[in-house]
Amino acid sequence: MGAHADSIALVQVAAQAASDKLAEDIVALDVAERMGVTDAFLIVSGGSEPQVNAIADEVQAMVLGKFDLRPVRREGFGLGRWVLLDYGDVVVHIQHQEDRVFYALDRLWSDCPVIEITAEAK
Repeated sequence: MGAHADSIALVQVAAQAASDKLAEDIVALDVAERMGVTDAFLIVSGGSEPQVNAIADEVQAMVLGKFDLRPVRREGFGLGRWVLLDYGDVVVHIQHQEDRVFYALDRLWSDCPVIEITAEAK
């Protein structure tokens, strides 16, 4: 069983928020089968520390506005290298481009199905 429809909807909103702040390499993965504790990862990149933080702010604002949800856990905010927003069923990874290459989450989770992002968020 894959990611729940509510999780996919949250991923779409978070991806749109990231896109609005010019995030790059927006990828959503259905990790439900492999993780068991979360449905999806959204992985995005920013080119600078301020951009990473701005993307995180926008994701939080849009998810709060659309779903009235706050992350249950937020890590890395302020450092601008890798911000993790944990919404329970969806985890958003906002990484500086250099950290994205180094940690290679896309490769680590490459056997998971990709969740198609709507055209507006690309």
